[in-house]
Amino acid sequence: MSLSRRQVTSAAVASIPLAFAATGTAQAGGRHPRTLYIAGDSTAAQKYSDAAPETGWGMALPFFLRHNLRVANHAVNGRSSKSFVDEGRLDVVLGAIRPGDFLLVQFAHNDEKDEDPTRYTEPWTTYQEYLRMYVDGARARGARPVLATPVERRRFDAAGNAVPSHGEYPAAMRALARREGVALLDVQALSLALWQRLGAEGTKAYFNWTATEQDNTHFNPPGAIAVARLVARELLRGRVLAHRDVRRLDEEIPESWISWPAPATA
Repeated sequence: MSLSRRQVTSAAVASIPLAFAATGTAQAGGRHPRTLYIAGDSTAAQKYSDAAPETGWGMALPFFLRHNLRVANHAVNGRSSKSFVDEGRLDVVLGAIRPGDFLLVQFAHNDEKDEDPTRYTEPWTTYQEYLRMYVDGARARGARPVLATPVERRRFDAAGNAVPSHGEYPAAMRALARREGVALLDVQALSLALWQRLGAEGTKAYFNWTATEQDNTHFNPPGAIAVARLVARELLRGRVLAHRDVRRLDEEIPESWISWPAPATA
């Protein structure tokens, strides 16, 4: 279903209070808090009650950030770096972002779908070209761009080894980050190592495996929390954030902290 630019803008703006709810609101008359915007796909996106227990890692990221740093999660199911731009969603983010904010970008899951010209990008050409739009747009507004390689799917070979699934996309993003001097969170490498440690059976407890579904791409609450922890640690390691900006990096996060609001009505 195609949406007009106005519909996309209205929907995205309407979703912002949900993204902010976990991190509090600004005090009247106080300095506007910094905001970390997420542009990405279904692995990061806000999920609603009709999708539970599926959970995007962006829903859990606020648990690891202090109240002076908000999260505005604009990630949307099924989007690629290309379709997010073409639908006007990057325009919405860039219309709201302020100097001192962050734009965290994670795409590839849907860029890989070469059968769909509305989403497909080629790793070393169009994928990098679209990613550069996010980088340049953030910088032009005084915000800091951050690139995150795509979190890995749950895939194992016959010998029980976790297998990469994103082809050349992570390498293309790493190369762009080096060339453009952009902070890089290597979530692909870190998540692959985590799935390897957990093993083929252990990882089932982190993905959206239910009595009726065996989903090896999307997370349940433990998986979303684990990936959000990787992201927060990488933000600190890469000096995107300071120690004063993060919390609970080594603490257990109760699954009960995850909530799924009712779907928005048109």
